Amino acid sequence: MNYQQTRLAVVGYGYWGAKHARVLSSVPGVDLVVVDTDPERREEARRGCPTADLTGDFVGVLDFVDGVVVATPPTTHGDIAHRVLRAGKPVLVEKPLATSTSAARSLVETAAEHGARLMAGHTFEYNAAVWKLRETINSGELGRILYIDTARLNLGIYQNDVDVIWDLAPHDLSIIAFLMGERPASVATWAHRSVGARHADVAYLRLQLERSLVPAFVHVSWLDPQKVRRVTVVGDRKMAVYNDLLDEDRIRIYDIGVDPNDPGEPVDTPAMPVTYRTGDIVSPHVVFREPLLVQDTHFVDCVRTGERPLTPGESGLDVVRVLSASDVARMCGREVPVGDEPGVVDGREVRLARTKLGGTPT
Repeated sequence: MNYQQTRLAVVGYGYWGAKHARVLSSVPGVDLVVVDTDPERREEARRGCPTADLTGDFVGVLDFVDGVVVATPPTTHGDIAHRVLRAGKPVLVEKPLATSTSAARSLVETAAEHGARLMAGHTFEYNAAVWKLRETINSGELGRILYIDTARLNLGIYQNDVDVIWDLAPHDLSIIAFLMGERPASVATWAHRSVGARHADVAYLRLQLERSLVPAFVHVSWLDPQKVRRVTVVGDRKMAVYNDLLDEDRIRIYDIGVDPNDPGEPVDTPAMPVTYRTGDIVSPHVVFREPLLVQDTHFVDCVRTGERPLTPGESGLDVVRVLSASDVARMCGREVPVGDEPGVVDGREVRLARTKLGGTPT
């Protein structure tokens, strides 16, 4: 089979950059160049991707590639992606798209201005188990969705430039929006710094979706003894659990729930206020393929054909809006609407936001 030869650059050879380089090296017809200013990282890339070209000069490769994957630290995403878009080249940006709503919106506008494709790296939207979970929800099998709960926990990896919310929550925020087909309208935040002097390493978000008003809860932590990657969807008929760490049975559907007793029954009755029901536990078959490979192959197709990505820049902007609002909610100590609030990355913006929302400037 003949493939159009496509030259791609992966900028940044850290945790995610190495993964992108690995999967792109396996895509037929892709010539890869890895860009990293650190000589030691380039040496790692030489060992990990022996067929890739290596350089520390990002600007120098822009004229010679068809598309770019940005996998640098989050605070650098905006500047690098802007350069790519202004050159008219497609770009895939790892999560989060940017570290402020204004920067993310600017990327979307720049992509439109220059006719370049901007894709958000929301890997779990390319996960077959997440597709199956959405299919289950949309089929009505679970009934009316009562709430969603997610947990993304591990011991590490601590980041230098963003806190645990900006690092881990983008995954679950994109999953929730994908499953329900709607965005959060408001968010409340609790976050705590347990270790070190910079960033919160454990946090809880409480979201309310804009149309269905379904509540969703996101728990993220860099400081937990167990690795957890779990999404629970509770319906009034059945419940479903997606566990990404299982090799098999990633989705389990529980025919289990509670029914309220007769509302006319006296409140002082010794009986339980609900009736419990239990049934089968079913694990639907899911043909699994590495989500990052699916995502990056889709990006290659978008580079070659010019088609719009399934996770466009607007999706990344939606997630950054929630992250930024979560910063404001944390600073104010109350639930806030999801809009165009600045985030905590820029200290000055946080002070202005807190004052605007009635808090005390820091």
